[in-house]
Amino acid sequence: MNSLFPPIVHHEVGKGILSSQELQEYRDLGKINASQEIPDAQIQPASIDLRLGREAFRLRASFLPGRSSTLLNKATAPDLLVNRVDLSETVPVLLEPGKVYVVPLMESVTLPPDVQGIANPKSTTGRLDIFTRLITEYGSEFDRVPRNYSGALYVEIVSRTFPIVVKAGMKLNQLRLIRGNPAPAGDSKLRQLAKGSLVIQDDEESGTGDASIDGGWPITVDLEGNGSSIVAYKAKKHTPPIELDKVNHYPVDDFWDTIERPSKGRIVLDPDSFYILASKRTVRVPPEYAAEMVPYDPAMGEFRVHYAGFFDPGFGYGSSGEIPGTRAVLEVRAHEMPVLLEHDQLVGRLLYYRMAGVPDRIYGLSIGSSYQQQGLALSKQFKRPDVHDDSRSNQAQSLATA
Repeated sequence: MNSLFPPIVHHEVGKGILSSQELQEYRDLGKINASQEIPDAQIQPASIDLRLGREAFRLRASFLPGRSSTLLNKATAPDLLVNRVDLSETVPVLLEPGKVYVVPLMESVTLPPDVQGIANPKSTTGRLDIFTRLITEYGSEFDRVPRNYSGALYVEIVSRTFPIVVKAGMKLNQLRLIRGNPAPAGDSKLRQLAKGSLVIQDDEESGTGDASIDGGWPITVDLEGNGSSIVAYKAKKHTPPIELDKVNHYPVDDFWDTIERPSKGRIVLDPDSFYILASKRTVRVPPEYAAEMVPYDPAMGEFRVHYAGFFDPGFGYGSSGEIPGTRAVLEVRAHEMPVLLEHDQLVGRLLYYRMAGVPDRIYGLSIGSSYQQQGLALSKQFKRPDVHDDSRSNQAQSLATA
């Protein structure tokens, strides 16, 4: 006799980032819940996409999480709330740049005592200079869901450059769940991985060989173009709105200035400007790992690199190493003063974290990933040139999801 409900298969429990199988199990058990059904497509190899709810709160200012009051009580206080915004699916809404919005998410969680959550913007969100931060009730940190947490999730949204048009159900950030306190792979492990998994061929001329593995896998910036005359994009200001659900739609020139290959191998980043650049060396993430980019030196303080910061299992690798690496796109914002950026300059490092289990879905075209085998790529909303660099000529990209 067939049951109306399929049996839940319990997977082997290990420490590390929960895989797509475990995330599906959490959904099926109600540990991840939502006001609308959570489809399989919402679950990524090592994270779950989070959806905007049907209402947003436009606030006068951001505020720190805390234990003194519920988030909604704070957000709706008369001295903070500007207005409520309807995000119902039939009424797309304009979010103005530089304004603070808080949106209750459709998803909620009930976490066990050995599992915590870490959130980050999705790749498309970062490439549009949209700043998002996850908030929990009575939480003490942004983008963190503590162990044993049971309750609602919220996202703070600030579009730094472009006006954007959103509606309920859109996915701007994602949540990873982590069992235990796994440390990133140490330098000796990275050197071991570098012999087969992280690089296809030796790249000693780049200056980022094994000797520079020091607290993570080195990421340097490309200002030679990798076969293209364009090495960077600089976001224009005072542009038309961008509707986030439009794909391959907007002309690049309406929103971005292109920066040609500099003759001296260096460019100056203007204060309070947003740039898209690419890494010199490609990135590979084997299926048993996920990776996170961190700044080379957080004390530098003059510019920020890579808002999204998370690389799924299989990024630039595939399921069995068939992909020879993918360049990382760097989302860069200079702060209060001009910054000189030189070719092959170290701007960040990748930390590799073990998965709790190898996911049954790997980053790539089969799950609608938009940026596998990318070159210097803008977000999926912008029209794609026929050939942008030497990796584009044979690139086949799905643009269905972020």
